[in-house]
Amino acid sequence: MASDGTADDSVKLQILKDALYDEIKQHGSETRLFTQKDLLDLNIIPNNNVLLLVRVVQGLTDDKLLVGTTNHHAGLAWRWRSREEAKKYTSLPNDETVMVYSIIDEAGADGIWNRTIKNKLNMHEAVVKNCIKFLETKGYIASMKNVEHPNKKMYIKATLRPSERATGGPWFTEGELDTAFISELEGIVFEYIKTKSAYRGSHPHAGGGPASSSTSATKLPKKGTVTAATAAPDTTTTTTARGTKRSATELSTDDTSSPAPTRSSHKPRAVFMPMPAGYKHYPTVAEIAKFIHDTGITNNTTLGEADIQQLVDVLTYDGLIESVRVGRRRGYRVTRAMKQDTVPFHKRQKEREAGVGLDQPLVAGAEPLSNGLTEAPCGRCPVFELCEEGGPVSPSNCVYFLKWLDLEDLPAAVAPNVALPT
Repeated sequence: MASDGTADDSVKLQILKDALYDEIKQHGSETRLFTQKDLLDLNIIPNNNVLLLVRVVQGLTDDKLLVGTTNHHAGLAWRWRSREEAKKYTSLPNDETVMVYSIIDEAGADGIWNRTIKNKLNMHEAVVKNCIKFLETKGYIASMKNVEHPNKKMYIKATLRPSERATGGPWFTEGELDTAFISELEGIVFEYIKTKSAYRGSHPHAGGGPASSSTSATKLPKKGTVTAATAAPDTTTTTTARGTKRSATELSTDDTSSPAPTRSSHKPRAVFMPMPAGYKHYPTVAEIAKFIHDTGITNNTTLGEADIQQLVDVLTYDGLIESVRVGRRRGYRVTRAMKQDTVPFHKRQKEREAGVGLDQPLVAGAEPLSNGLTEAPCGRCPVFELCEEGGPVSPSNCVYFLKWLDLEDLPAAVAPNVALPT
């Protein structure tokens, strides 16, 4: 009869254990801590019997379904663990392996250094190595790289994804800063801001002067209309080593329908024009992030608004863009709009890949500001020492002055008559 009573008591205890465990799961995530009062408030333990609660909690703890911890506000508390994870704990061969796995589990997504494991548990190094080897063989843990400590051997639960603090976020690949990926995205973001904060127009004094109003008058595009700067996207894509698709800038900057701008005496030169005062629709970080997400150019790398804000901040610090606040809206616009290259950044990248323009640095934005001496051809002339009248190079036949004064396309009968400094 005594044995039957013990069996009935074990069955009742198991029923209470299952009921309490299921109720705990329904009332919080794995990170929530439950105090004794919280467990009694679940109304699973009859008559709020504290001694019975202790037996039930002890049974769940032995089954690795509850984890005891100390909360400095409420004292002793417990959090629940999934049944799948509890099975891993119960399958471990000894207490040392359980302790090693437990401390790696508690480290979470940041991982933990193997020497830290040894110091916290005060175990012999050989014992720790054997435990780690067993856990790796079973697939319970995995080694990882931490950008903050690249030379340390770190471990993390195999089911967890390393945190951004450990991996460095989307800007690191296998623990190394991916400068190519960052530079390409900076160019894409810059081109998007440029085409959304300026519009294509004509330089009124380039070439042969302004053309007639019917052919060259510059008009600000109405809101919602498609212009050359926001033309239909080019659907062709190429994939880089990182996995980014090279179609983002096509979606925002391609203008395949219009001919390339030329400098002549009849046609003004195409330039970007700044938006007029009172314009309120400069692109925000949220809009840029949505553009990046919708186009899928980052492939398997997910970028949030905080990541895009970092890129925008870099472009701002470099002087390529500036913030504009209109009411409660903070947008961004390109600086020195009329000095910006009308050839999109991605097209210049393709030209470099084809071997064109390798002698020129590939940078986003306009050329750096310069003073009068460095802007004039003489200030940076590569053959300055040879320049003199009667010599192989002279001011009267200087090709750099013709280029600087936009006179390269003048008829041959006119160009020689242009007065150049001597």
